[in-house]
Amino acid sequence: MNKKQITRWLKGQIQDSFTRGRSARFWLINSIGFGLFSGILIIIQAKLIAYILAESIVNHTPKKELASLFLILLLLVAIRAVFTYFSQITGYSCGESIRRQLRQKLFIYLKKQGLSEISKKPAGAWNNIIFEQVEEIQDFFAKYLPQMILAGIIPLIILSIVFPLNWAAGLIFMITAPLIPFFMIIVGMKAADANKRNFIALQRLSGSFLDRLSAMVTIRIFNQMENESNSLAEASEDFRIRTMQVLKLAFLSSAILEFFTAISIALAAVYFGFSYLDELHFGTYGNGKITLLTGLFILILAPEFFQPLRDLGTYYHAKAKAIGAAESIFTFLKETNTYESETQISKKILKPDINEFELIAKNLVVMANDKTPLTSPLDFSLVKGEKLAITGKSGAGKTSLINAIMGFLPYQGSLTINGMEISEINHEQLHQLISWIGQNPLLLHGTIRENVLLARPEADENTCINALSKAQGLDIIKNKKDGINSIIGDRSAGLSVGQAQRIALARAIVQNGDFWILDEPTASLDKKNEELITSSLKMITADKTALIITHRLNQLKHMDKILVMDKGKIIHKGNYEKLYNAGILNPIESRI
Repeated sequence: MNKKQITRWLKGQIQDSFTRGRSARFWLINSIGFGLFSGILIIIQAKLIAYILAESIVNHTPKKELASLFLILLLLVAIRAVFTYFSQITGYSCGESIRRQLRQKLFIYLKKQGLSEISKKPAGAWNNIIFEQVEEIQDFFAKYLPQMILAGIIPLIILSIVFPLNWAAGLIFMITAPLIPFFMIIVGMKAADANKRNFIALQRLSGSFLDRLSAMVTIRIFNQMENESNSLAEASEDFRIRTMQVLKLAFLSSAILEFFTAISIALAAVYFGFSYLDELHFGTYGNGKITLLTGLFILILAPEFFQPLRDLGTYYHAKAKAIGAAESIFTFLKETNTYESETQISKKILKPDINEFELIAKNLVVMANDKTPLTSPLDFSLVKGEKLAITGKSGAGKTSLINAIMGFLPYQGSLTINGMEISEINHEQLHQLISWIGQNPLLLHGTIRENVLLARPEADENTCINALSKAQGLDIIKNKKDGINSIIGDRSAGLSVGQAQRIALARAIVQNGDFWILDEPTASLDKKNEELITSSLKMITADKTALIITHRLNQLKHMDKILVMDKGKIIHKGNYEKLYNAGILNPIESRI
């Protein structure tokens, strides 16, 4: 990946990032401005210190007469500290706005790509990208970019002051200064590659660890604890080695910067020392001698001349880290110019009218995110109040079709709700129409109440209990000490599959969508829980429009329409009686 391209992309994020009502550009300009004023105060401060010392040494001025100058010096130090503080605060705000914008873009990206794309990476890897890697971009905007501007301005201001006083000292500064960024770039190029490898290793370690942790029971049952421990140890060791490589380059870079800075300041000090000993007679204009005030002023300025360059060298590692971290983010987001913000998306169309619900598919071909066709052209329709079942062997394309209907997969052809293409409907507005239950219920770590009221967190306790009652789930809270406030662990820990599915059903009831999508809701349940869920669903969806994937004959009996799919095609259509009498449904159930 081209580093210049990634750097340009990073800088381009400044254009559309906001925090606390201000753009990232506003915060960046303020950070540079405060830093510049702080640099100017350093020059004034250096002049005042040199004057106080010269007056004390050369003119033997009493300290009492210099008291006012000491007070002014203290005031300058305080003001400079304030400017430095605000420079850092505004720089942080610039980075904060960028991080917020990038995370929003990543979440919109994942929402557009859908579950099929998310499942391609372990959860730990996504966590690393969205949180750790975005976080590493902070210092690029908060420190590196402001310092890059200051490193070009402050040394030039100091040179413009030093040259009229002593051209030899100015020449020393001007010749030695470029050595610092030169070696900084050489070391920094290596550091960027090392950081990139380090983030890849961290992604691998994060994904491996979380996957092994969630599959701990399976690993123990199959007696693979030692092998998996060795695998994690290898990933951890790889990450350790790569981290040490990054640190080695960081220490090398710091050593180089300090070395050349020390050499430059030493040259200036040697020059002034020998000039005061009358061994050197150049550097001044005309036949004048170098005064103590001039020498002290320039020597005090010398470290401050190199300090912006040294800081830039230090923060150059922030750039290297940002480039390494941004590569994965850039790879995800480069496919579009810029993902629309939530506001932009919501402006595209109005919420569809659900009073006369009609779902129509014409020549519909569901596509993967890489544009690979997942189905052949499909034609079907579903009107308000109808119940449509889709059945068929595993891999027939049933779940892909549902993902397209919910807006998670792209498609070709036409797929409309009330004449409006689903691809053009805002996802949030579309999902407000839908109550969804999947095959494997996913409950969030939190209380039963929080999970049931996920779609309406402001709803009261009675709403939660009524939903659980309709879902045949009151026995779940009766057996819990804290009732609806009982904690559900990660991956529904503490609940059976049947209990988790009934809570998921209660959650869908609270959502109260007019269009119910059910993806094999009883596939993983025992007979008792299957009967409970089936009876609840029959009652709840009586006046709703429903689309259900199922292989159960007892559920297919109640459907108005049935589509039989195989290898991405609809091979049979009809009602239950027609398809059952033709001997089509019995073989399907026996094969599943």
